Amino acid sequence: MKRCLLAVLAALSTSGLSAQSLVGVPEFIRVQREEIAQQRGLIMAVYQEDAKACWQKFAVNACLSDARKKRRASLEPLRQQDLLLNVQERQWRTEQRNLRLEGKQPENRSTP
Repeated sequence: MKRCLLAVLAALSTSGLSAQSLVGVPEFIRVQREEIAQQRGLIMAVYQEDAKACWQKFAVNACLSDARKKRRASLEPLRQQDLLLNVQERQWRTEQRNLRLEGKQPENRSTP
């Protein structure tokens, strides 16, 4: 139980660090990234507990393999969400760059 709490706290602290690097990103992307980081921390905590329990069994390698498969299956939807957020962030950054460039262009474009 203590490891679960430590994993959750670690996930929260790392999400805080990523939030600082996403200063200009819209709020909904930042919030979703924090939620994904928390869910990822919980999944990793469960995996660590499963792996620890495997060492008490006779067939350690098979148990560890099953635990890894379970972890990968749990992390895949989070990975897909993360990829979608990356696309949204790229689109937002492109829009912001285009707006900045439009503001820098001179008003009379008729001069060669």
